[in-house]
Order: sequence, then C-alpha cells, then structure tokens
Amino acid sequence: MSRAFVKEDTPDLAPLPDLPVSPHPNLVTPRGLQALRDRLAAAQARLADLRARSDRLDKLPEAAAERDIRYLEARLKSAILVDPRAHSGNVVAFGHRVTVEDDQGRRTVWEITGEDEADAHLHRIAPQSPLARALTGAELGDLVTWQRPAGATELEILAIEVPDDT
Repeated sequence: MSRAFVKEDTPDLAPLPDLPVSPHPNLVTPRGLQALRDRLAAAQARLADLRARSDRLDKLPEAAAERDIRYLEARLKSAILVDPRAHSGNVVAFGHRVTVEDDQGRRTVWEITGEDEADAHLHRIAPQSPLARALTGAELGDLVTWQRPAGATELEILAIEVPDDT
C-alpha cells in the first residue's frame, strides 16, 4: 500500500459520539446497580487489554471502550437505587415481579426493572414501557389494560412478589 494514504502524524481518533442516555429517571434495583458496576469493571479491563496490545494501529476498539466507559459512568452517577423490599407487596411497584393472566388464559411473569436491566427475553421491563405503566399501582385481583400495538389486552394480577435476586 502506498504510504501516501496513511495518516501517521495525526493525533488519536477523536472520541466516538456518546451513547444516548435516557431522559427518564435512572431507577435501578440493587441487582441492576451491581450489574452496572460489573459492566463498568469489564469495560475498564477491556480498555486496559486493548491499550496493552503490541499492535495498536487500530484505535477504534479503544475509542469504543472509552465511549462505553463514559456511558456506564454516567448511568452509575445518575442511578437512583430503589429497593423493591421497601414497597408493600400489595401494590405493583418498581422492582416487583408480577404474575398476570391474559384474556386467553395465558399466564406470564413480568418484572419491572431499570432500563439498563430490562430484557424482554427474561421478562424484565422498564418502568416507562406501556406494560409496566399498566401494571404499576395495580393490586392483587385487579384487571388492567395493556395497550399493545396489536391491540389492547386485559390482564388480571394473580401475584405480586419481591424477587429474591434483587
């Protein structure tokens, strides 16, 4: 390759644009707070490994790790710890696990968690989601309406629990 196309005398890459941070309050469960701390430690270790490489021509992985660290530090700084055990188990609140039954008789267990902890595959939903908004404040036996893109669904609250692993 011709050396005419290689920039050797320029400074390191400018930082990558920051990841978008949610405008909503950063509510976290104790488990979610620990997960953020663990992710930050892993990102810092990854950056240290990248900086220890003998061949550091490609700076993009380092810039990505630095960006991830900035994001995680911002999320930790804005974290509002909410212990689900502080809420009554009679009313659905942040951090609670809720068993519902839909109008077809299907039972599902959902857990209202922080945004960084939310994972649809694990049935963990953010408090701003339409489902979490429908469930929050409901009591055992209540019927709530979940406004979905496919249409509204009635859900009956069968159980409200504080997860053991919060």
